[in-house]
Amino acid sequence: MLPISILVFVIRFLINLISGGLKPISAMLGDTMEMNKVFLDLIAFTIVILFCFLVGLFIRTQIGKTSFKYIESTLLSRIPFYDTVKDIVQQFTGNKKTPFKQVVLADVFNNSTLMTGFVTDDHGNGMFTIFVPTAPNPTNGFVFHVHKDHLKFVDKDAQEAMRSVIGMGAGSLNLFEEEE
Repeated sequence: MLPISILVFVIRFLINLISGGLKPISAMLGDTMEMNKVFLDLIAFTIVILFCFLVGLFIRTQIGKTSFKYIESTLLSRIPFYDTVKDIVQQFTGNKKTPFKQVVLADVFNNSTLMTGFVTDDHGNGMFTIFVPTAPNPTNGFVFHVHKDHLKFVDKDAQEAMRSVIGMGAGSLNLFEEEE
């Protein structure tokens, strides 16, 4: 919902800004105020959509990609929460590997007690960040940074593992089927 809300807010702001700039033209037309407001909003909406389309076309070029990377690294990255919103948008659009795709059984405390978890990040140096949800509310949980030696990767869907968590362990047998 956050990316959609931000998009709606930005588009609405731009439409109001452009409509305000077009009011002098509207005064010359001399039509009713209500008709002018609808007409101005329609023109402003068209301008915003056309602008977004043209920016999209420019970004697809090599010069556009280079320009965007420069602007992003120098200006946009300084905006609070920009990186967070960017990650969320990339996950929704499929441009970033989504978390919770890989199910693991983690021996976090190295005592043979396994916890059902989900890989959220692979650091490339043998370390993984995992999220271990709590039952029965999987939105709560713990984040652990674990070496791959303490993880058993399970070839199961995240939905199957999450059903086991929500069911407070019921149905966990399917997570162990491949290990026997």
